[in-house]
Amino acid sequence: MESKRRRPTEAELAILRVLWEGQAQTVRAIQRVLNQSRPTGYTTVLKLMQIMTEKGLVERDETCRPQIYRVRYSQQQTQRQLLGDLMNRAFGGSVKALVLQALAAKKSSPEELEAMERLLDRIEGGKQ
Repeated sequence: MESKRRRPTEAELAILRVLWEGQAQTVRAIQRVLNQSRPTGYTTVLKLMQIMTEKGLVERDETCRPQIYRVRYSQQQTQRQLLGDLMNRAFGGSVKALVLQALAAKKSSPEELEAMERLLDRIEGGKQ
């Protein structure tokens, strides 16, 4: 239930990306960044931030005005939670099925393939 409760929507992920790139920010600062790629109203961002606070995705510092928001979970933690969710819901918990579909969906660059090889080597204990 906890993972479902803190599963961010697309709009919430856009806000989280802004916070992951910088430090804690005000609603106005977040809205300015979001506005660069897509017109977003201040009250829309404020409402999303309130919802995200209730979901436990962000924390609000109420000791200062304007209030400052910061992420509660790192980008890596959130990605792992979302990936685990997807793996369980769409792939029956199969890592192999998820990875094979991910690799088939988009051609990987030589750099990406090399990074995958290094990861597999590390997982296998350095076997070559």
